Amino acid sequence: MKSEYFSKRLGYEGQPHSQKYTFDAELVDNVNGKMKRGKAPCVHGITCEHLLFSHALLPSILAKLFNFMIVTGNIPSSFNQSYTVPIPKSSCNLYGKTVTVDDFPGVSISPVMSNVFEHCVFDRYCPFVETSDNQFGFKKDVGCSNASYVLRSTVEYYVSFGGTTVNICALDLSKAFDQMNHHGLFIKLMDRNIPVNLLSLLENWFSSAITCVKWGSVVSRFVELSCGVRQGGVLSPHLFAIYIDSVVKKVSDSEIGCYIKGICISILRYADDILLLAPSVTALQRLLRMCEQELMWLDMSLNVKKISMYTYWSPI
Repeated sequence: MKSEYFSKRLGYEGQPHSQKYTFDAELVDNVNGKMKRGKAPCVHGITCEHLLFSHALLPSILAKLFNFMIVTGNIPSSFNQSYTVPIPKSSCNLYGKTVTVDDFPGVSISPVMSNVFEHCVFDRYCPFVETSDNQFGFKKDVGCSNASYVLRSTVEYYVSFGGTTVNICALDLSKAFDQMNHHGLFIKLMDRNIPVNLLSLLENWFSSAITCVKWGSVVSRFVELSCGVRQGGVLSPHLFAIYIDSVVKKVSDSEIGCYIKGICISILRYADDILLLAPSVTALQRLLRMCEQELMWLDMSLNVKKISMYTYWSPI
């Protein structure tokens, strides 16, 4: 992917940067007002309350800063810094077994200023981060209940009206958010004709992202994040959804699996979880191999311990 990225980036121009992408004080002020209060301070000790109750000129100053960042394709070095707090899993018994690093998923805290900037970017560049309808995660007014409803409706449609079985395979990606290849992400963004200014900014941002681990009052040294999304970033889940959206396209283009009135229901996604649906086991196997090949190209791997298969059929 690295060689493909450099080959494509050499002559890339992208969509021209127009006036509609410009940030203004009103947008920044609205973002500040919608930020959730009571959150932990960032690595610089700033919280959203500092911005919310600051001087009235701050939104105007931040808007000028953000516009300058987009034009130059650069970001302040402080935007790259975050810290991660390890939190024990609810099932983790510190006294009952040997504790490993897998028992402590981390929660990352990004700089408050960078979160405001990412909210503004998402507002202006929203069309470039849209994903397929088969992805139910990271979307407004859409969630897990909607994905469950589509799954249940598809099974009922095939079993009750079609009189056929429905075979389902549940897949889970192994540490997907931490393994996202940055060059692969940039290729996906160029395929969407993203403006070159924003692409340059994201390239600089990902190439210089660093984080540290905070345990109580002790803070580790900063380490470079050479792959994966920026944990705690506002744009991170949307960029990850773009990264693996090609899996849905591969399945849809194959015309294999379950369809309702011409709409592909062969694959349903929620964040990094994938459901494959097919009327036969043979078709399901073909879909599984297709997803495996695409994920392999994306430097992603399946967690074989969490793969499950189910079959639903019409009762006689």
